[in-house]
Amino acid sequence: MKPILPEQRRVASIHDDAAFAPFDPEGLRETGTSFLKLNPEGARDVGFYIYRMAPGARSAPHRHGGAEEFLILEGELIDNDGTVYRTGDVVWLAPGTEHTSHTETGCLIAVYAEAGEEPPGGA
Repeated sequence: MKPILPEQRRVASIHDDAAFAPFDPEGLRETGTSFLKLNPEGARDVGFYIYRMAPGARSAPHRHGGAEEFLILEGELIDNDGTVYRTGDVVWLAPGTEHTSHTETGCLIAVYAEAGEEPPGGA
């Protein structure tokens, strides 16, 4: 077996604030959210990433272009329909699902998304 070269591996800690980037760098749709993504090949919200929401943060309303699965690592997340996801909950949302979420406590979420987010109301 060949060794893994330094350029073939990325490691970051979910406890390192410097590893996170603003989820919405323009700050137009949501604030208090950030993400950590190691794979530079994919779009910001596609594939696997860690999503962090500060206390009081709210996601922008969106529609999932593909299925999304996530695990609540820390805190609580509340969907617009009132569903509360707590630490340890594993969630699947179908393609085309539309929602917005918020957190009172702050939360850290491991996300896998098949496709990017779109504005709500799409086909």
